[in-house]
Amino acid sequence: MSGSGRPPARDGSLDGRSVEVSDSGLPDWLTPVLHVAGTVEPRQLSRFLPPDDGGGRPSAVLVLFGAGEHGPELLLMERASSLRSHAGQPSFPGGALDPEDGDPAGDGPLRAALREAEEETGLDPSGVQIFATLPALYIPVSGFVVTPVLGWWRRPTPVSPVDPGETARVFTVPVAELTDPANRAMAAHPSGYTGPAFCVGSALVWGFTAGVIDRIVHYAGWERPWDRDRRLPLDWHA
Repeated sequence: MSGSGRPPARDGSLDGRSVEVSDSGLPDWLTPVLHVAGTVEPRQLSRFLPPDDGGGRPSAVLVLFGAGEHGPELLLMERASSLRSHAGQPSFPGGALDPEDGDPAGDGPLRAALREAEEETGLDPSGVQIFATLPALYIPVSGFVVTPVLGWWRRPTPVSPVDPGETARVFTVPVAELTDPANRAMAAHPSGYTGPAFCVGSALVWGFTAGVIDRIVHYAGWERPWDRDRRLPLDWHA
């Protein structure tokens, strides 16, 4: 989640603009992801669902697909090592809804996902086409209720850390690299927790981010057989 420092508004900023959801003109390879968004049930994504009493802090992440040199890719960022929570952990851009984002039950999550992506990576939101959302999920350790917002990077723009105190780096990773069995494993937490993980470069993607990626590639039919008995520590580095 970004701090108080924000980049100045520009033509592509969200100031005064509504955010729409459209699946018009998507590349054919995103059709399976669009199908997942329209059919998947919350329990198929995670066993941690928003509290029945409406508790939890509304949040959103941007799951942004682009067309890269090596085919379809996802935008990720690595949190700064100095942060108090999730230090050094790769993640989607995102964070909690601010009052100006609007209604959590309306387009608030869409606006929050784009705003946070702009604040964290310098992304120009006008180049992003939001085409769907996934059901909101719950992160018990932080109390966040997170809506994954799915976007197509229709007009890519340069990205880099806006605040090095929060973001160490911004990068894209090919979907083919994520689905390579050699890069798949289960992350082993000292508490005994295990969950899907991806070896991305020298870092390990695990936790909420890896869980969302794992479910998308599974239900989109992109998954390849991999060794589910392979265990890696959270501090794994290549």
